[in-house]
Amino acid sequence: MESSRKMLVVLTTMVVTVHVVNASLVYVGGGKETWRPDVNFSEWSSRQNIYVGDWLYFGFDKKLYNVLEVNKTGYEGCNDMGFIKNITKGGRDVFQVIEAKKYYFINGGGYCLGGMKVAINVENLQPSPSPSLLTGVKQNKNGSPSKFGGHVVTVMAVLTGVLLAWAIL
Repeated sequence: MESSRKMLVVLTTMVVTVHVVNASLVYVGGGKETWRPDVNFSEWSSRQNIYVGDWLYFGFDKKLYNVLEVNKTGYEGCNDMGFIKNITKGGRDVFQVIEAKKYYFINGGGYCLGGMKVAINVENLQPSPSPSLLTGVKQNKNGSPSKFGGHVVTVMAVLTGVLLAWAIL
């Protein structure tokens, strides 16, 4: 019974490891504080390749701005009534895209009319791993190092090895 429990922990850790390593953190607008009126989100989103499982990072002044997921009609008309989800929590908020589709986000309170809205197309298939992934260095979609990158592959590999050894013992 104990060895079955240990094996379950190992398998769960391996699944989580694969999921985390394949996800990217995408800074919406290209930087850490770029959910603001002076960013051209249409231009930014047209240059992105975002995949199922990736995380969108919205950085902003929470006293001035918010982030609402809306449908296409709400996006086109800058209508924040009946939004799908308010992802605003503290001004450094993340949202995981969980299916291949177009996601629509706006800022309520009139800022949407000034351009604070973005439509993000999310795709299913990721390209084959780049050499940087094999070395454990992952880049964000905007070219900056990912919070999930760096040595996360090495750490996860070591953690998996430790758990496997624990399961065998």
